[in-house]
Order: sequence, then structure tokens, then C-alpha cells
Amino acid sequence: MSLRTPKGPPRTPAPSPRGCWLVKSEPDVYAFADLVRDGRTAWDGVRNYEARNNLRAMKRGDVLLFYHSNIGLEIVGLAKVVRPAYPDPTTSDDWSAVDVAPVEAFTTPVTLAAVKAHPLLRDMHLVKKSRISVSRVTPEELALVRALGNAPR
Repeated sequence: MSLRTPKGPPRTPAPSPRGCWLVKSEPDVYAFADLVRDGRTAWDGVRNYEARNNLRAMKRGDVLLFYHSNIGLEIVGLAKVVRPAYPDPTTSDDWSAVDVAPVEAFTTPVTLAAVKAHPLLRDMHLVKKSRISVSRVTPEELALVRALGNAPR
């Protein structure tokens, strides 16, 4: 594929979109409201290799869907990565943490049942890899979840 236009120099490819992820937390342990209150927190304590690798792939500014697991079972808001992966301070083993900050709460939480029922969301890692606490989200999934959650643009 050529990036050359018929009458000009080569075009620069568009920058890659920000990374999109979903992070899970039990709301009785650390809810989205706690993140809003704190303004920022370390996302540490992850002890699954795939989830750890996802943390390590995050970049500053990446968008996070915040999911309440076990209680509620719903995506309740958006956060962002404010510090990329660094060694998890809660252990001396090879685990990672990132720092996250709140962006906005959804006016309508998006339930796991709604995700499973939606034909364009039923293949999300939230459904297909339900045991992973940090998972990838496609830009299309992010846009749809934001719309379902009535998140302002």
C-alpha cells in the first residue's frame, strides 16, 4: 500500500489510537467512587500473568473501563493511565503496577448481562476471558460501552 498521494509527498500514517483496557475491582474493596475520591491510585496486586502483561503494555493516557466485579457486575466509569508500568511495590516478585486516575462516571452502568446480550459486545474479553482482571478492549467496544453508559464525549 502506498502512502503517496497523486500530487504530493508521502503522507504520514495516522497515529495509533490510544490503548483501551478494562480493569476489574470488587466495589467493596476499591470502588470507582473510591478512585474518584482519591483522584489517583496504584493499580497493584495483580497476580495473573496475562493481566500483568496487559499492565506492562499500557501507556500514559490509555483509556480504562472500570468494572465492578462480584458485586454489581457492571462497567461504571472511565479512568486513564497516568503512570505506565513499574514494579509492583506490594511484592518483591516480578509483578507490575500502573497508576490510574478517574475520568468520568457513567450515568447508566453497563451490566455484564447487557454486554453478553449485545451482538457487538458478546465477544469482549470481559465475557470470553472472564477470569482476567485486566484485559484489552477494542476502540469499537469502548465507543459502544461509552454510548450505552451515556458517557459524555
